[in-house]
Amino acid sequence: MISISHEAEYIHAVVFEQFTLQDYKEFEVNVLYDIRFHGSARLLLDLSQMDGYTIDMALEEIRFSKQNRQNFDRVAVVSNDQWVLWSVWLNQAIAESEIKIFPDVESAQFWLQEVSLAE
Repeated sequence: MISISHEAEYIHAVVFEQFTLQDYKEFEVNVLYDIRFHGSARLLLDLSQMDGYTIDMALEEIRFSKQNRQNFDRVAVVSNDQWVLWSVWLNQAIAESEIKIFPDVESAQFWLQEVSLAE
């Protein structure tokens, strides 16, 4: 299950339990909407409550990241899971955005808002 909100500075997505292809498609729609109307997107992905993900979701995530690699400014990921850390490392090779992993939502939010304050 996924919960998505459009904050002033970024899109905030929280994944609960299993991250499925249907959840990721919902995420894609929200991100593409934001890109269309605001330019490069900033994302906060809170995966700290995620139990796992489906293979089709992982493949879609790679496809979407490759296709939109220039459309992301910064991506903050909240997680301690080793597979998520590996996935972030892989995405850094594909995407042209700055991607960082955080242990908690507050530090991720600060990092995303820090960019806006400096502009």
